[in-house]
Amino acid sequence: MTDVAIVWFRHDLRLADHPALQRAIETGAKIVALYIHSPDEAAPWSPGAASRWWLHHSLTSLARAMEQAGNRLVIRKGNSLDVLAEIIKETGAHAIFAHERYEPALRQRDDQIATTLGRAGVTFTILNGNLLSRPGTISTNSGTPYRVFTPYWKRFLKTWNAPEPLSAPKKIPASGKNLASLDIATLDLLPRHSWHTKLLQHWQPGESHGQKLLGALDDGLVADYPVLRDRPAHPGTTRLSAHLHFGELSPRQVAYQLELIRNRYPGNGVSAGADTILRQLVWRDFAHHVLVHFPQTTNVPMNRRFESFPWQRNDRLLRAWQRGETGIPIVDAGMRELWRTGWMHNRVRMICASLLTKNMRIHWLEGARWFWDTLIDADLAQNSMNWQWVAGSGVDAAPYFRIFNPVTQGEKFDRDGAYIRRWLPELSQLPDKWIHKPWHAPESLLNASRVALGENYPLPVVDLVQSRDAALVAYKQLGTVASDRSAA
Repeated sequence: MTDVAIVWFRHDLRLADHPALQRAIETGAKIVALYIHSPDEAAPWSPGAASRWWLHHSLTSLARAMEQAGNRLVIRKGNSLDVLAEIIKETGAHAIFAHERYEPALRQRDDQIATTLGRAGVTFTILNGNLLSRPGTISTNSGTPYRVFTPYWKRFLKTWNAPEPLSAPKKIPASGKNLASLDIATLDLLPRHSWHTKLLQHWQPGESHGQKLLGALDDGLVADYPVLRDRPAHPGTTRLSAHLHFGELSPRQVAYQLELIRNRYPGNGVSAGADTILRQLVWRDFAHHVLVHFPQTTNVPMNRRFESFPWQRNDRLLRAWQRGETGIPIVDAGMRELWRTGWMHNRVRMICASLLTKNMRIHWLEGARWFWDTLIDADLAQNSMNWQWVAGSGVDAAPYFRIFNPVTQGEKFDRDGAYIRRWLPELSQLPDKWIHKPWHAPESLLNASRVALGENYPLPVVDLVQSRDAALVAYKQLGTVASDRSAA
């Protein structure tokens, strides 16, 4: 009897550089490619609407690629242990291969599955397929987990090399079993309202599209990345985040591509740019490192002092922030970009998060939940760590006095207002001098520019100076530090 192995696809919806798939094929077994839809197992952080939309299309792409490789993607729904037990019973499989998950609830689930199926003689092999360095492989000299990124990054560089990624198998031996499989549409992943239809104007989920974006990563983009990545009006970022999150690309593929570009185009800033992009990949690793070692940080502050921080509950301000109606152009532009595209430029994410947590003093979890539901690349490790970083309560956190001034940030990184004009057309006729602070513009100029504050564009919902001062008082009372600094 030919051995059968289950390859359990999770957040690794690709065929290339897939260690779990490769290991299963190397055993000589026939392969059952399985996807289990079990969103409740990730509670309270079950996937949000934008993520479900991407997942629908990513699964469609994977199923098509699997058929081209001579196999099929079996889709089931329900409790993961129960589904695996069903497949084992139907196929006689004695081995399961998968890539490691790092979310606290899913790690507990996998431990339970390994224990339960192990008693029945079924091996559950979990490999690293979605990080450059899995949590636990980089630690301090004393063996404790890093809490600050820079030394983590330096330690990473001492051991890192860019191994060549695995090729996609041309043929994946099928089990020959006629296994029941759900249609992807029955998973009900697409939102019931029409909000999601506009996402296809901006994104194409799936491994093949991720590969195209990776292939478009050239020496020009890499060399310019350190500067242009902070300018939201320019296409200066890689836009690979969602493809990485869903595992349509592996970070090893990206790192290897960077190494090829670095070697092909020495000089001209390419090496520095490649290092900057690699650093972003390692920041992603670091977020998962934090999630594994400090799993409570998805819901509670890393700095326990913040448990007594006087967060404000203000539904009016929260709604204005969510809808891009704060009256602060760079923030509103970012929030509208998020709503229309499922993505927001990273620099603007920091500005929006700072306004919510520091000027409005609304709990970072409110922002984390909104990003979780609306971002196509919503990732629990990065979402939690980055929000706590901005709020000042997390690992390697931004200091309390780092309160982004959205006006000066906009003037610095969107000097000519191109980003504002794209997402806030009601302000498009304002001169560059006033587009980031229309409430300071002369009334005659506002009239000439067809801007009626409080009518076709809101007045600021918070006073930036007063709210900053109030936040600094609250932070000082918390006892985090003793002295004040200037705003970012």
